Amino acid sequence: MDGVSGIDKTVESAAAAVADIGDGASIAVGGFGLAGNPIALIEALLAQGASALSIVSNNCGVDDWGLGVLLHAHRIRKMTSSYVGENKEFERQFLSGALEVELTPQGTLAEKLRAGGSGIAAFFTPTGVGTQVAEGGLPRRYDAEGRVALASPAKEVRTFELGGVPREFVLEEAITTDFALVHAATGDRHGNLIFNKAARNFNPLAAMAGRVCIAQVEHLVEPGELDPDQVHLPGIYVQRIVEVGDIEKRVERRTVRDASAQPRGE
Repeated sequence: MDGVSGIDKTVESAAAAVADIGDGASIAVGGFGLAGNPIALIEALLAQGASALSIVSNNCGVDDWGLGVLLHAHRIRKMTSSYVGENKEFERQFLSGALEVELTPQGTLAEKLRAGGSGIAAFFTPTGVGTQVAEGGLPRRYDAEGRVALASPAKEVRTFELGGVPREFVLEEAITTDFALVHAATGDRHGNLIFNKAARNFNPLAAMAGRVCIAQVEHLVEPGELDPDQVHLPGIYVQRIVEVGDIEKRVERRTVRDASAQPRGE
């Protein structure tokens, strides 16, 4: 810290920012597909060597990018995710019993992170009622023979009247983690962050849920340079910030149309 208003949260490198993340830590990681992945922090964590990590993130990247690099190195013990379909190594480890997976509806995962960061212990939602999400039995871990070794438990379901209509809702507990790793387009030394487009989906929520939030930013500015009305996440949620510059960005799945196949008249 250099003493800017006494709350300069900048760290000199990604390696220094993640140095105290230990084996078995729980980490909320931002990103939506490959958009907004805190790749510099993930790679620094890979080099740092922490293992048996419990990760909460919308997805687990792909085989050679994002959280996929930690998974490939067998550093992740458990994933709490919504979508895991683009990662073949994820499938292999899950079905072989090497990885525990807690599948969570995407909106529910977002709200669990937000609730944790807001000090709300739990909430009721209609999402998942009448399915294994509420009734239990979703496989979380397999054994080496492909049998279910651990399944999800049943959750409390209650009936509330909403808009004059009684409906069933399932109780979901909030998520808090030891650390959070997030990516933002711009931040200031106080930790105020601005996200770009799809990177805003899960990064602010992950940041809120982590007791120690570490943010990588492409552009670091001085306090007072950001318009307060443009700030997406206030610095109260951020403990460390590191500038990484313009980093490589990847597209999870690129689909294009053959121009020669276009119908006449287009």
